[in-house]
Amino acid sequence: MLKFAQRRAAQNVAFDMTPMIDCTFQLVVFFLLTLNFSTEEQSELIHLPQSELAKPPERSVDNSVVLQITARGQVLYNGDFLAPGALLAPLNREKELIETQKNQSVANATVILRADQDAKTGVVQEVIQLCQKVGFEKFVLRAKSDLREKPS
Repeated sequence: MLKFAQRRAAQNVAFDMTPMIDCTFQLVVFFLLTLNFSTEEQSELIHLPQSELAKPPERSVDNSVVLQITARGQVLYNGDFLAPGALLAPLNREKELIETQKNQSVANATVILRADQDAKTGVVQEVIQLCQKVGFEKFVLRAKSDLREKPS
């Protein structure tokens, strides 16, 4: 007669999750590093005016300072809402950063202004004057392109 082997009691099997966690972590890091952060400089509070002359930038600006002006006349800079008059100190810090860490002239840096369509022109002019007082010379005004077709 055939003897059957006795069944052994089932043992607890533990899966090693380390490789799976490692792969997941590497994927998270990869996607964070390849994420496009250009949208971080844009606030949902700002509704850009439309313009027929607006066109996408031909090339990205390497050394830039982004200032966003809300409809209420506040300036959004690095996540903080500031009155235009309070912008002078942060602009001076930005100037020092450009000149010391990046070894460039502040005159070569570009100030990107994103003003809400309902922002007062006087506030935009005041912000530009403050930037010029610090030494910035290049300015870019952002607008949405008007994609509607012109009537013939």
